[in-house]
Amino acid sequence: MESSKSRLTALLLCIFVGVLGIHRFYVGKTGTGILWLLTGGICGIGTLIDLIMIIVGSFTDQAGLPVSNWDAK
Repeated sequence: MESSKSRLTALLLCIFVGVLGIHRFYVGKTGTGILWLLTGGICGIGTLIDLIMIIVGSFTDQAGLPVSNWDAK
């Protein structure tokens, strides 16, 4: 099973507004989205890690399902 969220959307959100945590809000990770928002993506390090995880396909949504589909459903 995989997430219904688009990997491309998550990737673009992470690239352009990653330090605000918008990509985390998109996949339903509200708690860490707020943390990213308040800390600037944990000084950019957390955003970089998320970016790499999205690119390699290991980023997950709030249910633990991988965000691996490049197209939105």
